[in-house]
Amino acid sequence: MSQRDQLKKARAARAKKRGKFAFILIVLIALYVWAIAGIEFRGIQETAGPVTQSILKGFISPDWSYVYSPDGEDLIRGLLETLAIAIVGIFLSVILAVPVGLWAAKNLSSSSITSQSGKGVLSFFRTLPDIILALLFIKVVGPGAYAGMLALGIGAIGMLGKLYAEEVEAMDPGPVESITAVGGNKLQQLAFGVIPQVLPGFISATLYRFEINMRSAATLGLIGAGGIGTSLIFAIQGRSWDRVGIIIIGIVIVVLIVDFISSALRKRIV
Repeated sequence: MSQRDQLKKARAARAKKRGKFAFILIVLIALYVWAIAGIEFRGIQETAGPVTQSILKGFISPDWSYVYSPDGEDLIRGLLETLAIAIVGIFLSVILAVPVGLWAAKNLSSSSITSQSGKGVLSFFRTLPDIILALLFIKVVGPGAYAGMLALGIGAIGMLGKLYAEEVEAMDPGPVESITAVGGNKLQQLAFGVIPQVLPGFISATLYRFEINMRSAATLGLIGAGGIGTSLIFAIQGRSWDRVGIIIIGIVIVVLIVDFISSALRKRIV
C-alpha cells in the first residue's frame, strides 16, 4: 500500500470517528432538550425569600438544647437509631447477598442459564428504590425503625450481590483448580479457594454500601421509617427552622464520620 493510500485511509478513519462523535453529541443534546421540555417550571414561590431566610437563620443559630434531653426525644437518640438501622440493614443485606452473588458468578455456575438467572434476581432487586420498599414495609410491619431496617436490608441485595459476583468472577481460578485436582468437593473449593481471595473485596463493597445505608436511613425517616428523618420532617412541618438546622448539622457530622472511618478501613483492606 502506497503512502498516499495510507493517508487516505487515515483521513477516512478520522472522519468516521468525528462523524460518530458528532452523532453521539447530537443525540445527547436532543435527549437533554427533550428532558428539559418535559419539566414544567411554574416560577419561584412568593414565600421563597422569607422561607430561605428562616432556613439560613436556623443554620446560623440552631437549637442546641435539642442535642440532648434526658427526659425525651433528642438529636443523639435519633442519630443513634439511624446508625442502628444502617448497621442492622447492612448485616441483613450481606447474609442475603452473599449466596445470590455466588449464584450469579458465571465461573461458579454449572451453566450460563444458572448464572443468568442469578443475575436476573439481582437486577430485580436493583430496580426497587429504598423509599418504595420502606413504604411497602411500613404497610406490613407499621411505621418505625423496623420498616427502615427491612427496606435497607432488602434494597441493598441487588447492589451488593452484583459487586460480590464481579469480585468472584475476577478472582484467580488457580487455587480452585488445585483443590479440585486433589479431590476437593464444592464446599472445600468455596472455603479454601474462593473465600480467601474475594473476602477483602467483599468487605470493601460492604463498607461502601454501609456509607450509602447511613445516608438512606436518615432519608427514610421522612416517610416514617424511623431514625432522625422522622424528627426532621416534624420540625420542617412545624417550621421550627432552628431545630431543622441542628438536625441537619448532626446528620452531616455523623455521615462524614462514617464516611471517613469506612474509607480508612477500605484503604487498609484493599
